[in-house]
Amino acid sequence: MKAVHFGAGNIGRGFVGLVLHNAGYEVVFADVAAELIDALAATPSYTVHEVGENPRSLTVDNYRAVNSATHPDDVIAEIATAEMVTTAVGPPILRFVAPLIAAGIAERSASLPPLQVMACENAINATDLLRQEVLASLVGRGQESLIEKAVFANTAVDRIVPQQEPGAALDVTVEEFFEWAIESGPFGDNLPSIPEAHFVEDLAPYIERKLFTVNTGHATVAYHGHLRGATSIAEAMRLPDVAAEVRAVLAETKTLLVARHNFAPEVQEAYLQQNLARFANPLLPDTPERVGRSPLRKLGRHERYIRPAIGLAELGIVPEALLRGIGAALRFDLPTDAESVTMMQLLDTLSAAEFTAQVTGLGADDALYPEVVETVRAAQLDRQRGIA
Repeated sequence: MKAVHFGAGNIGRGFVGLVLHNAGYEVVFADVAAELIDALAATPSYTVHEVGENPRSLTVDNYRAVNSATHPDDVIAEIATAEMVTTAVGPPILRFVAPLIAAGIAERSASLPPLQVMACENAINATDLLRQEVLASLVGRGQESLIEKAVFANTAVDRIVPQQEPGAALDVTVEEFFEWAIESGPFGDNLPSIPEAHFVEDLAPYIERKLFTVNTGHATVAYHGHLRGATSIAEAMRLPDVAAEVRAVLAETKTLLVARHNFAPEVQEAYLQQNLARFANPLLPDTPERVGRSPLRKLGRHERYIRPAIGLAELGIVPEALLRGIGAALRFDLPTDAESVTMMQLLDTLSAAEFTAQVTGLGADDALYPEVVETVRAAQLDRQRGIA
């Protein structure tokens, strides 16, 4: 079995690539980072170090690496004969890998089973987005009917892969916990063979549970921790006021998840507590700056703050902790992060209502619109006064 995986970074090597390797796939890593691809091509194996209560080190081998920028035809040829394509490149990059996937689908033999395609991204229904981009590329070639030669399934992925220590080379340190949930419907009776993943009929509850617990909680640690000068996520969790904000946010999202998806309250509480422990893990050398980067994306309408906040508002609940999290995100002033720089420029040049509409997608008719506008206005006033 062969899987082509786009994205040879830490998540690609330390999560998706590892799980596929453990499932018996030969993994072909495709990436545009020449130095990384060259290192993989020159090295027969790398090690994934899982840290936590039961640490272990796992060797990954039986892989190859192709530079998708300089050798696109080689990537296309690999896709044409692969069983599976996965991605971990970031949602904005899916449109750049889609033409290669489309070309690989076009070159597949009619005798092969449909290509199994899954986008393993930190976004809701990322595979649907990837399918749209692949279809657009096929339409451009007049080959839109070939989309039937592939099966696209959404996934929910969860593993904390922190910034790596200098000198780690290809080795990756990750937390021991992970979850890869895949919707089963698109595959019919031909589920992929991935023992460490689990297949579910309805992926929506798992996507929102992960987004509203892991992503919302992690971002809350980062933004409140950054404001208080914490140098690591674990250090931020040791600050009583930061930990209190995280618990308050997750209590709100728990209320929404229980109401919306009928999760048993005790089950969601256990999941919540598990994630508080994950954030506090001192063996994961992660920083508020890394976790908090790209704040504009994270303040989007369908992202980790606005989406659950709207859901609670529609239930008649004012999400006070989530609004404080949004306020902390608006104060994430990090000159080395392009989105942070842009966000500060927008705060300085737009009105609170204009910023709210442009960044969050909320309009005057939306629940929570006045509260978010006021939260933005308060952040703008703090900037004018020079208050962090």
